[in-house]
Amino acid sequence: MKVNKVVLAYSGGLDTSIIIPWLKEKYDCEVIAVAVDVGQGEELEPLHEKAKKSGASKLYIEDVREEFVTEYLWPMLKANAIYEGRYLLGTSIARPLIAKKVIEIAEKEGADAVCHGCTGKGNDQVRFELTFRALKPDVKIIAPWREWEIKSREEEIEYALARGIEVPVTKERPYSMDRNLWHLSHEGADLEDPWNEPQDDLYMLTVPPHKAPDNPTYVEIMFEQGIPVGFDGEKLDGVTLIERLNKIAGENGVGITDIVENRLVGMKSRGVYETPGGTVLFKAHQELEQLTLDRFTLHYKEMIALKYAELVYNGFWFTTLRRALDAFVDETQKNVTGTVRMKLYKGNCTVAGRKAKRSLYREDLATFGEDQVYDQKDSEGFIKLLGLPLWVEAMVDKED
Repeated sequence: MKVNKVVLAYSGGLDTSIIIPWLKEKYDCEVIAVAVDVGQGEELEPLHEKAKKSGASKLYIEDVREEFVTEYLWPMLKANAIYEGRYLLGTSIARPLIAKKVIEIAEKEGADAVCHGCTGKGNDQVRFELTFRALKPDVKIIAPWREWEIKSREEEIEYALARGIEVPVTKERPYSMDRNLWHLSHEGADLEDPWNEPQDDLYMLTVPPHKAPDNPTYVEIMFEQGIPVGFDGEKLDGVTLIERLNKIAGENGVGITDIVENRLVGMKSRGVYETPGGTVLFKAHQELEQLTLDRFTLHYKEMIALKYAELVYNGFWFTTLRRALDAFVDETQKNVTGTVRMKLYKGNCTVAGRKAKRSLYREDLATFGEDQVYDQKDSEGFIKLLGLPLWVEAMVDKED
């Protein structure tokens, strides 16, 4: 494949650091790096110098944090999307936005091709390439891990050192990490053996639960139509809200998840995820829905959540089905407005109170005390009709 100019999804990590010189050596082409700021924090500051030293002709740093929150995280949160019951999709949800920005820069620069640093074993290659093709169907895609002779992270480090490229990992601590506003993931090295317990020094956003404070912390999360709008009585924009909750929840050891998950490509993988603020928001949103959604809608929405999580995890963000599910979810969120009080204590995040203007909970109906609303005699006929099929079948068995 002949290319003159390639736009690379660039993070400054080990993979993309060596991809720049590899592209130039392999394709004799110009390389433009694109770093998409979805909340990596201090990781972005040194990238300008680093990208140039690696051989990039230009570096774009695109700040999309607000878009990431409002157009990706909040829809996913409203849907209660969680993969295999535990993974809050921190890496998965960022990939379509990053890929979208890469395509936009490729169009702007008149590039022949786009490139990503995902391995041929992982899910991210699918997420990037499905988005690339959905937004620019004729685009050329270069995936070095499916072409080069490098077989391990140790060989990557040797390749980088031979070319004078600084890398953010060492042979002694070669973790693969991905960070954004929503989470921080850790994979590789000693974590590849699922019997190994993560060491305390692994965590960067979260205090190990046994080292968290001995007294609980309470936070009150405010929602409007399913969207978090502030906490502890203060209205906040989405980015600030998540950043503050990450700090508070992280200090209390909340949000650590150790998972062996089923990758889209067929294998199982082990990852340790830190999602402090997201864990609080997810559980608080669920509690508010329990208060404000009727039984039929709530139960049907639970099925929708599974499909939504699959779409996010598998890279099918830019699809008609996802947009259609968003329309359904938005309809269910019209009354999901209220406040939830959460208790954070040594890794635990539990509800301590909830209230909503349009709460469907009625104390006068649910009370064990005397009431003037519910006639308990009505339940006799209800139970007879509900159990009528069972009664008929039992009678037939008896007569047979």
